[in-house]
Amino acid sequence: MPRLVLASRSPARLATLRAAGVEPLVRVSGVDEDAILQAAAEARGGLEPVDAVLVLARAKAEEVVRGLTEEAAAEGLERTAPDGALLVGCDSMLELDGAVLGKPADADDARARWRAMRGRAGVLHTGHWLVDLRAPGPGGTGSASGATSSTTVHFADLSDEEIDAYVATGEPLHVAGAFTVDGLGGPYVERIEGDHHGVVGISLPLLRSLLRGVGVAWHELRS
Repeated sequence: MPRLVLASRSPARLATLRAAGVEPLVRVSGVDEDAILQAAAEARGGLEPVDAVLVLARAKAEEVVRGLTEEAAAEGLERTAPDGALLVGCDSMLELDGAVLGKPADADDARARWRAMRGRAGVLHTGHWLVDLRAPGPGGTGSASGATSSTTVHFADLSDEEIDAYVATGEPLHVAGAFTVDGLGGPYVERIEGDHHGVVGISLPLLRSLLRGVGVAWHELRS
């Protein structure tokens, strides 16, 4: 049976996969996101938000693969990951007025974000990068592929008091765009246009499509 490796520390992504019946192994990357985005922008002559999240998702996935390879070499093993493993890296950002918003730097930044977002709509982009680590014999392709989920999010017109109270919970400081749709921020999201799971942090329909591209059906991953 194939096994999914999640290259992310996000509890929301883990909970989303578990709710869909998939219990992944979790491996966290430690990439320098700013340096990676700067290098990619310089190489490409600019970087659109829809591409930026895919660049980071790929970087996170590839760093975890390198870590697995180094661990295997240190132990004298040929395999870099558990048998049947497929690894997915993800990254999310909110696009508002053409600007890309990741996690707020601090509480003041989160409050400023919400004052700009309230009563308006932004686009939450989530990049996904899938690496097939399965051995060739059992059907592994050795391939890697990615795609981005983009969902329009309509925010409620919060008062300053509501913003201050939400920021005081600490939740906005740990998530892209300074909000959640599946947590304390849920009441402040009026509606979304697109995939709900993409806003949470991992698009299940998109991941299903990437898996099908390497010959793996979603139900094969269910515990």
